[in-house]
Amino acid sequence: MKVLFIAGFGPIASDVAQSRRLYEEALGIQFKVEEGQYLHTEEVKGANTFAVWPLNQAAESCFGTDVWPSDVPRPQAWLEFDVDDVGEAARELEERGYKLLVRDRTEPWGQIVTRLISPEGLLVGLTVTPWMREARST
Repeated sequence: MKVLFIAGFGPIASDVAQSRRLYEEALGIQFKVEEGQYLHTEEVKGANTFAVWPLNQAAESCFGTDVWPSDVPRPQAWLEFDVDDVGEAARELEERGYKLLVRDRTEPWGQIVTRLISPEGLLVGLTVTPWMREARST
């Protein structure tokens, strides 16, 4: 597997309003606001995206329901790495004994993801993010 870049990072929030007060009001990060209170920006250097991802949306992405299962550690943040081949990355992780929450799934916005919980409790995604790749090649 070859990691190409960090596609995004940010906390997973149970209380988005409280998170928004810190990041937007206190730290001055200006977010775009999407449906369901998904806050994101591509303006903070260091990652292509910094976003406050509501826990219910993360649960929907991983489990198809807006409730995070009680038997899976609740992540405090998410981290995504764009990789050259998501299917191959998923296979490698499974061979190493990692339990995947979602494998090689195409999100409605076109990103392909495999997700797992890291030992530190991060929701880690291995992704192909087409629009970020296009931006890097121009």
